[in-house]
Parts: sequence; structure tokens; C-alpha cells
Amino acid sequence: MKQSSIPQQRHWYHYLWLWSILYFSLGFFHIVFAWLGLISFVLPLLFAIFGGNKLFCNRYCDRGQFLRFFGGQQGCSRRHEMPAFLYSKAFRIGFMVFFFAMFGSVVWTTWFVAGGSQSLHQAVTLFWSVELPRVQTYPAAVPPWVAQFSFGLYSLMLTSEIIAIGAMLWFRPRAWCAFCPMGTLTQGICKLRRPSEKPGT
Repeated sequence: MKQSSIPQQRHWYHYLWLWSILYFSLGFFHIVFAWLGLISFVLPLLFAIFGGNKLFCNRYCDRGQFLRFFGGQQGCSRRHEMPAFLYSKAFRIGFMVFFFAMFGSVVWTTWFVAGGSQSLHQAVTLFWSVELPRVQTYPAAVPPWVAQFSFGLYSLMLTSEIIAIGAMLWFRPRAWCAFCPMGTLTQGICKLRRPSEKPGT
């Protein structure tokens, strides 16, 4: 008997993958738009702290919707089995610490530029070592520290996006979500809010 397929109901948040494309496009041509990336840091924390849930990660994350759309719906994922260590607590916490240490270095550098003890470094750096040719616009009216934070945050966001896409292409569509630093952090916050619940609930 042929099974009938029921199309998945579409909601507005299923189109949030467009925001990922818009964000990186805007930042590519005007680096100050990189500040919009802070939305991806603040909103998950607000959901976890005040709501005690990971609703943002599960539903409203633009990156998650991007990976779901291209990896799942468009069939770009090879869907290979993920190595067990990517799920391990040690790796997830270690990657989170490393990620936020890199974010801390962005803030630290911005602080020195704001204080005048360090000059603005106008470069987008991938994987914390490879500088891309400078094509981003830096308006002279913007204070140097604002631009410095923009370059640093855009570098961090672009690097993590490339890692997420690479994981999507080789593993399952939302493989990134298994070790996403913000996901690990918000999961810890939710557990602190509900200590009586068992892990994974």
C-alpha cells in the first residue's frame, strides 16, 4: 500500500535562514553590520534565563534553520554518522570554552583600540589565522573601536558558519547543533534552572 505523505506545515520561523544570508552579505560590504551578530548571543540567553528552555535553538535560530533548509530540504547533507566524540560532554564544553575565549579576545582587542594603545586592524580572519583580502567598507565616521569589534565579531561568526556548513555537508543537516557553544551554554543554564530534571529532558 502506498503511504500518503503529508507536507510539513510551514511557519514564519522556517524562513529565518534568509537572515543568515542577509547578515553575512551586509557585513561583507559594510563591516559595521557585524554588530547584528550579537542577536545570536543575546536571544538564546534570554530564552534560557527567563524561559528556562532552548526554544530559540530548536525553533528560532537562523543558523539552525539555514542548516535544516539546505541540508535537509535541499538534500545537501551526505548524512554520514557523526563521531562519538562530537557528542561528548568534554568536547562540547571544551569547544564552548575555546569559542568564548576567542570572543573574549575580540572584546579585549576592542578595549585596547578604544583606549588608544592599539591601532585598528582592518581584517576578517578565518579560523583565527587566515586573513581574507579586505573588501569590507569601514566608514571614517565610525569610531575605530566600533570597527574593530565589527571585524572581530564578523570573523568569529563567519568561522563558526563555515564549520557548521562543513558539518552539515558531511554529517546530518544540523550536526553543528550537537556541539554549538551557545547550545551548550543554554543547556547548562536550563539545567541550573531545573536541577531536578534528568539530563536530556
